[in-house]
Amino acid sequence: MWIPTEHEKYGVVLASFRGTVQHGLPLEIGDTVQILEKCEGWFRGFILKNPNVKGIFPSSYIHLKNAHVKNKGQFETVIPVEDSVITEMTSTLRDWGAMWKQLYVKNEGDLFHRLWHVMNEILDLRRQVLVGSLTHDRMRDVKQHITARLDWGNEQLCLDLVPRREFSMVDPDEISVTELYRLMEHRHRKKETPAPASTHHLFVHVKSLMSANLGEELEVFFHIYDGRENRPLSERFFVKLNKSGLPKSPEKTERQCTLFVDLGSSDLRKDVYIVVHIIRIGRMGAGEKKNLCSVQYRRPFGCAVISIADLLTADSKDDHLLKVYACNTESEWHQIHENLIKKANSRYNLSGSNSGLAVALQLLHGDIEQLRREYMVLFTRGVSITRKLGFSDVIMPGEMRNDLYITLEKGEFEKGGKSVARNVEITVYVLDIDGQVLKSHVAAGAGEPGADEYHSLVLYHNNSPRWAEHIKLPIPVDMFRGSHVRFEFRHCSTKDKGEKKLFGYSFVPLMQEDGRTLPDGNHELIIHKCEENTSLAECSRYLKQPFSKANLPSNNQTLKGTKESFWITSFLCSTKLTQNGDMLDLLKWRAHPERINDSLSKLKEIDGSEIVKFLQDTLDTLFGILDESSQRYGLKVFDSLVHIINLLQDSKFQHFKPVMDTYIESHFAGALSYRDLIKVLKWYVDRIVDAEHQDHIQQVLKASEYIFKYIIQSRRLFSLATGGQNEEEFRVCIHELFMSIRFFLSQENKSTSPVAQTQAVFLRTFPAVYGELLKIFTMREVAGFVRETLGSLPTAVHADCLEAVRLQCIAKTVESQLYINPESRCILLPVVLQVLQAHMQEQRDLVMCARILTSMLSLIIKEENSSAEPVVSEEVELIVESLLGDLMRTILEISNRPQPAGPTMRLQFQDVTGEFVACLLALLRQMSDRHYQQLLQAFSSKDNLRDFLLQIFTVFRILIRPEMFPKDWTVMRLVTNNVIITTVLYLSDALRKNFLNDKFDYKVWDSYFYLSVIFINQPCLQLESFSPSKRKKILEKYGDMRVMMGCEIFSMWQNLGEHKLNFIPAMIGPFLEVTLVPQPDLRNVMIPIFHDMMDWEQRRSGNFKQVEAKLIDKLDSLMSEGKGDETYRELFNSIIPLFGPYPSLLKKIERETWRESGISLIATVTRLMERLLDYRDCMKLGEVDGKKIGCTVSLLNFYKTELNKEEMYIRYIHKLYDLHFKAQNYTEASYTLLLYDELLEWSDRPLREFLNYPMQSEWQRKEYLHLTIVQNFDRGKCWENGIILCRELADQYESYYDYRNLSKMRMMEASLYDKIMDQQRLEPEFFRVGFYGKKFPFFLRNKEFVCRGHDYERLEAFQQRMLNEFPHAIAMQHVNQPDQTIYQADAQYLQIYAVTPIPESQDVLQRDGVPDNIKSFYKFNHIWRFRYDRPFHKGTKDKENEFKSLWVERTTLTLVQSLPGISRWFEVEKRELVEVSPLENAIEVIENKNLQLRTLITQCQSRQMQNINPLTMCLNGVIDAAVNGGLARYQEAFFVKDYIMNHPEDGDKIGRLRELMFEQAHILEYGLAVHEKYVPQDMRPLHKKLVDQFHLMKSSLGIQEFPAYVRASPVHFTNGSPRTCRNSVPNIISPDGGRGVARRSFPSYPAVNRYSSSSLSSQASNEVSNITGQSESSDEVFNMQPSPSTSSLSSNHSASPNVTSSAPSSARGSPQMAEKHKHSRENACLSPRERPVSAIFPNPLDPAQRAAAHQIGDTTLPRSDPNLSAPDKVRATFSSWSLDSVKMGAPSISDSLGKLLCPPVPPRPPYSAGSSAKNMRSQSPVSASRSPQKTTVPPFTPSPTECQSTSLVSSSPVLSGSYSSGISSLSRCSVSEASGTELNAGDHPLYPLPPPSTMPNSVSSSSDEPIRRENKTPPPYSVYERNNPRRPVPLPHSLSIPPQADPPALPPKPHQLRTGSMKLDGTSDPRVPRPRPLPRKVSQL
Repeated sequence: MWIPTEHEKYGVVLASFRGTVQHGLPLEIGDTVQILEKCEGWFRGFILKNPNVKGIFPSSYIHLKNAHVKNKGQFETVIPVEDSVITEMTSTLRDWGAMWKQLYVKNEGDLFHRLWHVMNEILDLRRQVLVGSLTHDRMRDVKQHITARLDWGNEQLCLDLVPRREFSMVDPDEISVTELYRLMEHRHRKKETPAPASTHHLFVHVKSLMSANLGEELEVFFHIYDGRENRPLSERFFVKLNKSGLPKSPEKTERQCTLFVDLGSSDLRKDVYIVVHIIRIGRMGAGEKKNLCSVQYRRPFGCAVISIADLLTADSKDDHLLKVYACNTESEWHQIHENLIKKANSRYNLSGSNSGLAVALQLLHGDIEQLRREYMVLFTRGVSITRKLGFSDVIMPGEMRNDLYITLEKGEFEKGGKSVARNVEITVYVLDIDGQVLKSHVAAGAGEPGADEYHSLVLYHNNSPRWAEHIKLPIPVDMFRGSHVRFEFRHCSTKDKGEKKLFGYSFVPLMQEDGRTLPDGNHELIIHKCEENTSLAECSRYLKQPFSKANLPSNNQTLKGTKESFWITSFLCSTKLTQNGDMLDLLKWRAHPERINDSLSKLKEIDGSEIVKFLQDTLDTLFGILDESSQRYGLKVFDSLVHIINLLQDSKFQHFKPVMDTYIESHFAGALSYRDLIKVLKWYVDRIVDAEHQDHIQQVLKASEYIFKYIIQSRRLFSLATGGQNEEEFRVCIHELFMSIRFFLSQENKSTSPVAQTQAVFLRTFPAVYGELLKIFTMREVAGFVRETLGSLPTAVHADCLEAVRLQCIAKTVESQLYINPESRCILLPVVLQVLQAHMQEQRDLVMCARILTSMLSLIIKEENSSAEPVVSEEVELIVESLLGDLMRTILEISNRPQPAGPTMRLQFQDVTGEFVACLLALLRQMSDRHYQQLLQAFSSKDNLRDFLLQIFTVFRILIRPEMFPKDWTVMRLVTNNVIITTVLYLSDALRKNFLNDKFDYKVWDSYFYLSVIFINQPCLQLESFSPSKRKKILEKYGDMRVMMGCEIFSMWQNLGEHKLNFIPAMIGPFLEVTLVPQPDLRNVMIPIFHDMMDWEQRRSGNFKQVEAKLIDKLDSLMSEGKGDETYRELFNSIIPLFGPYPSLLKKIERETWRESGISLIATVTRLMERLLDYRDCMKLGEVDGKKIGCTVSLLNFYKTELNKEEMYIRYIHKLYDLHFKAQNYTEASYTLLLYDELLEWSDRPLREFLNYPMQSEWQRKEYLHLTIVQNFDRGKCWENGIILCRELADQYESYYDYRNLSKMRMMEASLYDKIMDQQRLEPEFFRVGFYGKKFPFFLRNKEFVCRGHDYERLEAFQQRMLNEFPHAIAMQHVNQPDQTIYQADAQYLQIYAVTPIPESQDVLQRDGVPDNIKSFYKFNHIWRFRYDRPFHKGTKDKENEFKSLWVERTTLTLVQSLPGISRWFEVEKRELVEVSPLENAIEVIENKNLQLRTLITQCQSRQMQNINPLTMCLNGVIDAAVNGGLARYQEAFFVKDYIMNHPEDGDKIGRLRELMFEQAHILEYGLAVHEKYVPQDMRPLHKKLVDQFHLMKSSLGIQEFPAYVRASPVHFTNGSPRTCRNSVPNIISPDGGRGVARRSFPSYPAVNRYSSSSLSSQASNEVSNITGQSESSDEVFNMQPSPSTSSLSSNHSASPNVTSSAPSSARGSPQMAEKHKHSRENACLSPRERPVSAIFPNPLDPAQRAAAHQIGDTTLPRSDPNLSAPDKVRATFSSWSLDSVKMGAPSISDSLGKLLCPPVPPRPPYSAGSSAKNMRSQSPVSASRSPQKTTVPPFTPSPTECQSTSLVSSSPVLSGSYSSGISSLSRCSVSEASGTELNAGDHPLYPLPPPSTMPNSVSSSSDEPIRRENKTPPPYSVYERNNPRRPVPLPHSLSIPPQADPPALPPKPHQLRTGSMKLDGTSDPRVPRPRPLPRKVSQL
């Protein structure tokens, strides 16, 4: 049976449990569980991180822990009873664990690893705490480490700051808000700015000395030197080095490492240096021979210096190599370091180029104890301490030092009968009172142990040596008396044995007779001469002699006159001994009573360090004197006491205050002193008002704290001794003293008066007295003293400084023990409030006011649950009454002030705001119902209440601001919100009662609603964004405050009644914002309000347009702010998309009379919301530009078409422009900006400031836009569009006679023309992309687009880019249209393949003589239609010959807008599908191969090709394929009897195919003739082979002689490329004729179609390659667009390079292609994209030919489509040109429909093979006139990688129209050359003429603009230039080819009969001036 658990409530899982039993709960090791029930070894409960899932688990798997249960029962919560630090660690590590994994996913490796180490460290520390074996101090350290690491991790992961007190987390409910704020701020500050350390230490580690001339042992001395004062700051650190330059004792680290301690901040400056002196131990001369002398001397070696400032930047122990300078002149040894510091190092030699002293130097900061903790290794390993000379900046009371420092300065010695100067060495000994040498008491420096003696340097041959050596004598205090130092002088001989001979000595006693030590400073000692063997053991003999020349009696002239002297400098650093005689006199006052007065006077002159040394003794002396002679010395003793007390205020001695406190508590014995002290103090206070000089009195008042301490302690001692006698007398004295104080405080004075300054001094020290008074007086008595004293200050205080001091005094009072007691607090509170109120009303000293308020309010919470509840309530009432209004005004005032500039000021400013806010929150939190009632009743009028409500609502809005608290202060924000919502609930009642119905006040209600909405939308309340654990904690503590506020809004709204109309439409936006919060309960509450709004608006105006407009505007701004998320997308797709799963709104609307408009509104808003959410998602950081642009376009169009919101439309135009500009899509950016430009007119209407535009006229803005757009068109190389705008601007300038700008504009226009001709433009690729599946954004979902690729971007690159943009998308492997399952799938599918553009503008493309640079623009701009082909087999597939059943499906896509436009991609609007039959397919293949051959032959003839290889390869490919049976396959398929019988309708096509085969053979023959002329010698064998194979081919085709119709028509190369001009096809010549032709059964198909390898058998593919002559690979046989193997993203193949169909170049160049195929691609037949442009396309026939063509009729072969793209025209297409036939309304459709089905092959006219160029010219005098009409095949721009060769057509305007000779038709150059004369103007019209108006389907010549898509495709700019006369250009001589060199003429192409007259109707006279075009409508761009 399951029993509820009593004690087993909480546990941790020890082992994982799978939960395989029934109702089992799976557990992971480490999970924490809450246990509800138990039963026979099983528990039932849940995991704390997922409390919704309950189950059973074995009890043996659980480790039980003690826990505290809250709210026992169904909703109980369990809190483990353990150290709060452990609890925090556990929960924090759990949160970090999840985030840590995310760091790995986000690739933040650095933080990932650092966090990993910190987590392990915390776990290790947690184990230590849990074991429980740590000492108290160690536990404290561990917890400190833990919390520091937790805070670090929280900061790194952007988690919340945790408020802590003593390492434990604080519950915000258990402390005051002000206290919470202080804790938060303290932690924040600690995190921000660590306090700079005042104490610094220098770590030195000597590594080695690197020098070439070593070989002797060395001594290295370091010390810190002050370059400004030229004195050492520290002792010396001494290291011994061996002969190799390494430390002598490497195992003893303390001998090579030291810490220079106690450097002050003032010592870290540039002119403080580390000075190193190096001494060598060895022979006298560095180069002396070894056997001369065995005695060792200390000799100078070198010196090095480094500035301490250089170490300030180094964080780690950097190794430094110090340059060592050798001293050349030993007499300068004492100042070598000074010279080096002064940069006078030129006089010294460096000891070597690579030499130097290697040391590690590091500055450490903080006190020495802190360093011991932080650098434990340093101290455990061993480091010597090198002290500062003298005391540190702060002297600690317990510090013990007794060091005497002696510097051996210099000596003056006589020669002593020697010819040269002496080599003097000094030996130093310390001897005690008995004359015994003190062992180990002479130290050369720290690092080495002390020695018995010290040997100085020896300076060679110097009788005035200057050593400047420092030694330290650490003599114990008790040995100082009687001890002396002896200096023995020896001459060191360099001869013989090098012995040292004694010749004199000096000595100095360490203490004088009176007990004073040797005074600091220089001492000139007497050198007592002695013999070499004199014994100095009996020191009593010489001690009687004088030691110093300064102490010599005047009669001792002998010693005074001697020249020999020895100078030393002594310096004592002792905490026990003194050199001051006055100090000693005072301490020994009983011995000399007559000197007391003098000694007390001199006390002020004694150095403070001497006084604090003997502080206790001095104080005993003073009170001893006071007790004995109070009348005589009372005042002097008091002044001395004041001096000592004030001395301890100095920062240097402040640590001695505890020493004085200890003295007062434990040692002070002056039981009678209080009387004298009170008396003197009162005497001073009474004199304040009258005294002229206040300085001394101010000093007395400064010391009043300790004076009162002495008074109170003295009185207590007296009471103890006497049993409390004279108590009343003491109280009277104190009262009188305070009366005097109050009197002097009540004086009104100016701020500059001395009395005012004295008042300030007293107020500063007064709060320190409270604690002392409480030792004798009661709380109430002391509170009375304080209240009266503070109340005695004048009310109108003039002195600002006094006001500030009074406030400081109040602050200290509030923080004192006196105020903490409730009993005394009620006495002091009125005074405090009075002062505070005065300051806050005047906005003065706000920092201090905030501090006082914070202290006051932090006390209130502590009393809440105690018996003092009524007292607290009264206090709250008082504070509310006095300060609430001022507090709110202050917050408003501070928040509206501009923030100060400096960072420190700004920080202070922020603190004040935060503190006042905390005070307000604390006060509001303490207010109960009664307080609120009293507050609201206190307002005398409605206006006052209204002002109060407005004020408090405004303040609350300020508190909610994100910048109010730092971002990681979530705890503080939640407390703030809790207080706000509680207060608002109280105040809403007042709002309802006082401001409704007739008393309605809009402003108050509006402020209320505005606050509520801001409250709900705060980021810190959006619980969905928090981690589950954080969310749970917040819900447990506060609940969901958003829902509470939402309910309150709804309740208040319902109370409004008809006043609701006041808030429509103003509150629509704010309430909509609330509904966007993803909280179901909140939405449920808020949604009915919208129905209400619509209903009231409908009643008022009959519609709710206002509601709709506001809703739409607000939606946009809310989306851009990031409101809403993925969950909305699902909601919006439901029936009531906007308002989620709550049907109430729609049901209500459906019941209304206005339901239709209501439902329509919801639908519109839904669609907008979908787009806005897409836009918001796409604009996220890191999204690709393509997505952003596409989404912006979708939204922009929605605003224009569906909502007609012009301003939003314009805003999104500029957002789109910015995106394009950033992505460098300059052309698209121009088109985008044009949308705005088109909305403007050339008028002077003023426009307001908008976006980044200033206030300006419409004309100015349009001009600016024009210039910007032109600039972007220029950058995007879309110069033609720029020219149109330049013209429009020029017209405007001209109309205003602004010739300056007109000139600039014309020059700009000219520069654009130059760029068109001179600069290379890359041809873009186009790709069709299908986005299928529900996971795509709305603007892409289940739609297909055509995209304009980037420069050089091919299909593979584009596919990869799209997959990168949509990383979750699945690439579709086929080109078929997907089915509904794909459309509805919850996934993303991408279908991508390349498509070919179909240019709209054919005029320019079909003109001869138009340069390729110009044509390239029209090929790829203003494109509406694209196409692609897909091959398939229809019926049974013939394995022997696949061509019988091979059909092609051709798809044409029409876009909604032309490319390029405002986007790189546009949606497909319409799809058209046509099937091409196998026979038509074959015709196209051969026709295009023929065209290719003609092109190459032309290029070869005109010498455009650098070499002949492409022609060779093409000929080889065609002939070889034909010989091997390629064409035979076509014959087998289509020429057999069965096919002809089964397809009688294909008779004309079969004839056409036969004709093309013969024509191909004819072209090949001509090509071989050309080839023979240009073929190089080494390729002659190949040529011979080709000729042989060609004869084989002819025979295989059964051709012995060409048929008459082939022979009769010469090959016509009007456009530089031989092409069969079929005489039965009139509309092939007239491009417009094609528009009248009905659609045939097949569209035009490319010459080379490409299949997947799966679609053709190898046999068939070989056959096809034989036919086409391209390649043996099946991949290169057909070029279909795109094939199954090339269109999908997983394509393994690319289209072959000889593509001439619609496959774009991105489908070429597969890396898997065989080598021969690659070779074929590179050298053989180039695809149209890769060939020179004009060489591909034939010129249009001249007008005569056109006329003839029309006379013959339309009963001919299919003709070319004028609207096909360039690649389409390469292949003579058959049916797809009629795509526009219906649209263009051609009149001849019905007439020609029947005729076109089976046209007969027309007869061909005979021709003469021998006709010459001249004959040809004479036969067709007007043959060279050109037509602007379209040619069959528009041009292609050559590949940018090729050298662009200009074809004959483009190189000369002169064309021959004759067909009499193949030579003349191939080379126009030969025409004029052969004739020998220049062609006249009559032969060559100056400009192409418009088409004849009489022709069917042609464009009327009276119109300048060709027919085009309505309002879609802009006309090419050149249509305006049609009638411009053009000068004839003579043909350059270099282009002519001698006629005799030409090969035999090729038979002409089939042509049409010519009309006799070529006169065209409607042609304009070139002499008539062209009318100036009107300014264009820019929208045409």
